[in-house]
Amino acid sequence: QVQLVESGGGLVQPGGSLSLSCAASGSIFSVNDMGWYRQAPGKQRELVATIASGGTTNYADSVKGRFTISRDNAKNTVYLQMNSLKPEDTAVYYCYAEVKITFLRRNNYWGQGTQVTVSS
Repeated sequence: QVQLVESGGGLVQPGGSLSLSCAASGSIFSVNDMGWYRQAPGKQRELVATIASGGTTNYADSVKGRFTISRDNAKNTVYLQMNSLKPEDTAVYYCYAEVKITFLRRNNYWGQGTQVTVSS
């Protein structure tokens, strides 16, 4: 079994910064892509950012220039640095990882979600 544990959510004022972390542990053969989704109240879940094992990144247009995704492969951890936060960034943020648990077996795993609230 693989677990993804998120941390770093909270309340921040507009223009502020927040950093999220997500660590994968358990029966891991290797970790492929990792990333972050978010879901605001009453809205669909959307992809925020992804990062491949080699470091290639992609971002949603709404967060380009403000958010930075990174990873530490030795720790099986993905990070999301969020700067210049806006009220519309308020959402529950979920991390995910594409994990090979054996040579032939691959599964996607999700973190528990962490609330990010941007408000005055």
